[in-house]
Amino acid sequence: MKKILIVDDHPIFRMGMQELLNQEDDLTVCGVAEDFASARRSLSEMTPDLAIIDISLAEENGLDLVKELAMKYSGLPVLVLSLHDESVWAERAIRAGARGYVMKKEASESVISAIRNILSGKIHVSPDMMSHLLDKFQGNPGAQGAPTVDLLTDRELEVFRLIGSGLSTREIAERMKLGIKTIGTYRDRIRQKLCLKSGSELTRHAVLWKENEHFGRSGG
Repeated sequence: MKKILIVDDHPIFRMGMQELLNQEDDLTVCGVAEDFASARRSLSEMTPDLAIIDISLAEENGLDLVKELAMKYSGLPVLVLSLHDESVWAERAIRAGARGYVMKKEASESVISAIRNILSGKIHVSPDMMSHLLDKFQGNPGAQGAPTVDLLTDRELEVFRLIGSGLSTREIAERMKLGIKTIGTYRDRIRQKLCLKSGSELTRHAVLWKENEHFGRSGG
């Protein structure tokens, strides 16, 4: 029986995922958490065989938790399960230390398959994403066009996403626990990397990207 820890800030989703996994003969949910603090407590109290983590955890970025687990619990495989488009986030999740990425809109069977693949030592992403990763790692970047936002670092992409969510520079600074000047610097870097001429153009671009993020592959 493999023990699974679920880290997600939506109670209904946690309950549904717990019920789904507990129906399997070889899987059981040993704990649930809604944020970094409760995830750390769960990890100190139990020894899960796999953790399922959402990217968006209230005011925290789940990728930061994935990176933390990769450092402190290097033997613990992680599956990222998220609403965010895999064409933007799956590679970042793998780089952060996750062993797989599944979008929440996928069928429940995909989640079970992903868990079993990861527990057997494999990396699990969609066939399209695997093709993209193989092309990139084999030095064929032109074989599949990369989204423009691939130019951004993880932190810059988080700022860009929050801009698209309508947050002001001050609100983003408070959310990410950074200084206002630091967020201003991130905004400038993002604007330069995306070849945008002004702050208002950056905001429009971010809002459009955020709206399209949940509908198929995002172009940038």
